[in-house]
Amino acid sequence: MTSKTTNKFSPEVRDRAVGMVLDHERERSSRWAAITSIAGKIGCTGQTLDKWLKRAERDSLRAPGVTTEMAARLKALERENRELRQANEILRKAAAYFAQAELDRRHKP
Repeated sequence: MTSKTTNKFSPEVRDRAVGMVLDHERERSSRWAAITSIAGKIGCTGQTLDKWLKRAERDSLRAPGVTTEMAARLKALERENRELRQANEILRKAAAYFAQAELDRRHKP
């Protein structure tokens, strides 16, 4: 699964940053304070780190929502469904073409 933007941070850095927020949020006045502090240290925005944190919580089933794995599986199934529909449409048109060709061939003297 590739995105339109390049990922500046490796999965290891993301996981480490999320872990740091979870470890240090009790030491800060709020979760957001921990997020902005850690984000500044690794060079990303607070919103980016918050997004990583929410995804990690969904993936670990601590928060409601679709996990990354399930989203990827759904996307793959939708792609496969689209390809099968296109193949079926091609086969339907080919069958109709050859059926018409067979009818035309039978009527010629």
